[in-house]
Order: sequence, then structure tokens, then C-alpha cells
Amino acid sequence: MEYFDWKLTIRINILMLKSVGLWPKGNEIYKPNLYMLYAIISVVIIMGGHNFFQLMNIFFVYNDLEALAESMFITATDSLISVKLCFFILNIRTLKELMMSLNSVIFQPKSVQQVELVWPRLNIWKKTYVIYWILVGTTVCVWAIFPFLSNSVKDYRLPFSAWYPYDTKISPFYEITYFYQVLGMSFRTVAALNMDTMIAALMMYTATQCDILCDDLKNLQKDFSEIFKGRVKHHQEIVRFAKNTNKFFNMILLGQFFTSITVIAFTMFQLTLVAPLSGASLSHMSYISAIIVQIFLYCWFGNEIEIQ
Repeated sequence: MEYFDWKLTIRINILMLKSVGLWPKGNEIYKPNLYMLYAIISVVIIMGGHNFFQLMNIFFVYNDLEALAESMFITATDSLISVKLCFFILNIRTLKELMMSLNSVIFQPKSVQQVELVWPRLNIWKKTYVIYWILVGTTVCVWAIFPFLSNSVKDYRLPFSAWYPYDTKISPFYEITYFYQVLGMSFRTVAALNMDTMIAALMMYTATQCDILCDDLKNLQKDFSEIFKGRVKHHQEIVRFAKNTNKFFNMILLGQFFTSITVIAFTMFQLTLVAPLSGASLSHMSYISAIIVQIFLYCWFGNEIEIQ
């Protein structure tokens, strides 16, 4: 039986995380090198700075309910992303260890039939990844070009409400700030989407290992005692993998559900303030759809483990 590379399924996921400074090379963690410098610039300056200026804006608009709601429904999500980034980076060692254990011998399919058995789950993850990308990507693209669509770019409107210590309605500060906002949101989108799908992938891998173990137990034949001991060890490794996975994302998941409820509430309020079927309303609906799919990721793949 040829070696089955589990990470091959999520190679795009890993590549995207690497592109925003969240995946050190190979099985390594962060070390003092050029990639770590890039990660600091990406996480602190590009992504963190974008969120900081959005948060500061709240202190200037908190007396205006409509402006506050407009600012909050994006800022709440961005603040959660910042928290997720912190937990992701702090637990990168655990994640890398999970990836290494996943490619260990005990987790390998033992026949072509078992490879075929796990492919449906791998394909579900791939399709979910694509759908999630389409929804989130569409929403972010609309936000990025909305000042052009609404012709408010002539009034120096930025894609996102934020406070800056300079006048953004003066060229070239407006153009520079516009680019910074789009860049910051693009980085945060890539980071958030791929952190979510990475967690979903870990749950998917747990379920596939349960499938393999069940198939092994159904086909116990000769040398029952020795083979059964191997299956018990496999089960223990699956439990350990699941516990470490839960340890990796439990706080992230808590924040995700709390923030998602808040964001949906703010976005629904925003929908009451715009004309039906307008560009803004369609943007809000797309955003709500992306949030629902985000929650769906955790619920669906978590439920698959419960079923097993």
C-alpha cells in the first residue's frame, strides 16, 4: 500500500496560511528568521493595525446608533479574527504536532478500499472550502469596491469606517488609506477563512480515522489477538488526536459562536436601514450567508465525529 499523504488534501489551506505569515516552514514553529519578520508585519501592522483603527472609530460614533451599528458589524468580526490569530499563533506547536501525528504509520489507510472509504469526507471538505471561499470572497470584493459602486469615492469614502490620525479626504492620504484597508481586509479574510477550514479539516480527519478503525474491526481475521491490540492502540491515538484538536480550538470556538450571534444581530439591523435589493442589502445578505456557513463548518464536521 502506497503512502497516503493526508496533508495533500489541505495543501491550498496550508499555502494560504503561509502567505499571511501563519504557517512556518515544514514542521517548524516560529524562529528568528525572515519569515518571522514577515509574520510580525502581517499580523501586527497589516491585520492588527486595520482592526485597531476600526476600534478607535467606535469612540467617535458611539452616540450615533446607525453609525455605531455600521461600524460594529465589521469591527466585531475583525476583533474576533484578532483573538483567533493570537490563539492560532500561540498553539502553532500543537497544530504542527497534530499534522505530524496525522502522517504517522498508525493513521495510514491499510488498503485501497480504505482510501476509497475516506475520500467522500475529504471531498466534502474540499467542496465546503470552495463554497466558503466564494461567499466570503464575494462579500469582501463588494466591500472593497463599494465606494466605486455607490459613486461615493468622489466624496473620499473609504470601504470601512475607521479613525486615522490624519485627514483621509486629502490626496494621496485617501488613496494610501484605501489601499491599506483593502490590503488589511484581504489578509484578515485569508487568515480567518483558512483558520476556520483548518479546524474543520482536523475534525474531518478525526472522522476519517474513525471510518478506518471501524473498517479494520469489521475485517478482523487471523492473528486476532495481535491485530486487536493494534486496533486498540489506533483507537487510543484517535482519542489523543481528538483531545489535542479540541485543546487547539476550544477557545476559538467559544469566541466564534458568541461573536457570530452579535454580528448577525448588527447586520440584520443594518438591513433595516437600507433599501431592499440595493447593493448594500445584497452585500449584507452575502455577509450573513458567509457567517452562517462559518458556523455550519464547525457544526457539520463536529457532528460527523459525534455520529462516529
